[in-house]
Amino acid sequence: MMSIAVSDEAARWYKKELDLKEGDAIRFYARYSSNSDIHPGFSLGISVEQPISPALQQQAEGIQFYMESQDMWYLNGYRLNVEYMDHEDDIRYAYIPES
Repeated sequence: MMSIAVSDEAARWYKKELDLKEGDAIRFYARYSSNSDIHPGFSLGISVEQPISPALQQQAEGIQFYMESQDMWYLNGYRLNVEYMDHEDDIRYAYIPES
């Protein structure tokens, strides 16, 4: 089943990098761009905005992470894990195939 899982460490990184406060929201969306691991010609974008029609969502460190219904095609067949990489002080998006 498609899902979004954001680690607490990753949520804290977003809060620091984007100057977020409790109650803010991060939208994950498909954008036309460089290649991703799962869709040539598209990549995962983020924006700070409140949800309208979220199909997937998860709360971490007081921040709501979500994907709107119209972008669900991007994760079709995958679970998205958002992890913090301490050694690079950056975020990693891992696409886990559904079994």
